[in-house]
Amino acid sequence: MAYRAPHAFRALLRTSHDRGLSQLLGSSRCYSRVIPNVPEFNCRGISSFSHKGQSTFVLTRASALTLQEKKNAEFLIFSNWARFMTTQVKAPPQARQMGAFQVTMLSPGIVYEPYAPRVPIPFWKRWFTRSGWTRTKEDIILELKSAYAIAKLRKFGYSKKEFYEEAIKLYKEINFLLAHGDKKSLRKPVTEKMYSTLKNDIKMRESMWSKVYWEMIEPVVKIRTLRARLIGVDRKDVNKVFIQLTLEFITKQKFEAYDSNGNVVAGDKNKEVLVRDIWVFEKSLFHKGSYWRLCGKIVL
Repeated sequence: MAYRAPHAFRALLRTSHDRGLSQLLGSSRCYSRVIPNVPEFNCRGISSFSHKGQSTFVLTRASALTLQEKKNAEFLIFSNWARFMTTQVKAPPQARQMGAFQVTMLSPGIVYEPYAPRVPIPFWKRWFTRSGWTRTKEDIILELKSAYAIAKLRKFGYSKKEFYEEAIKLYKEINFLLAHGDKKSLRKPVTEKMYSTLKNDIKMRESMWSKVYWEMIEPVVKIRTLRARLIGVDRKDVNKVFIQLTLEFITKQKFEAYDSNGNVVAGDKNKEVLVRDIWVFEKSLFHKGSYWRLCGKIVL
């Protein structure tokens, strides 16, 4: 009898797998490719099923089970896997605060193809060597990607002048909030991942200086777009994309830092300093009411 139990269990498991998982969840082998670190569901192994916090091994003979018991066994298998699949993804904090009922990606969480300056190559090398031809091809592809992203953005009412005005406003606002350590107000103009980074920067700065004076002299010396990229999040819908624009800011700033006694320990607010920053701004093209946010800084 002890030797027959595993055979009966395998028969029952195959039946429940064919009826439940194949119809409702699809192939378990397919899900094991999508979700990392999840072992494949092996129909020939002996597994336990959890129901209301209790684990139970099914070791009864198939012939001894009634139709209702087989349905109960199938339900245990399905409910266990369904519960596992629905608890792996949690909505970001911002989505939970907004009371969203569906998990929505508010930001990709990465800077796609971060900007890096291209090293100049001689004219003869670019046009008369194989490596030069390859480099020229790469440069053309990079420029075409930016042109396509800007063309896509223009369909949503993009204006270069208006965007630059908004970007300068965000640049000034975020730097002001950083200087004053206003973490609460900093949440809105930056993405979730960037907020964590800036929060750590504020913590590090406060451990060194008690207070900081910061001022930007307007107008800005220079602002230009270095790169534009689209990030798709749904292969079935090409309109579900985020756009990232990498901007270069060259501005004149005043800076001064104080210790706990009010003594100046760094900088001089009477002197203007020329500062170059490269920031990446991001916006969703498929969320209603979306707006530009800082998603990354590039240090060269």
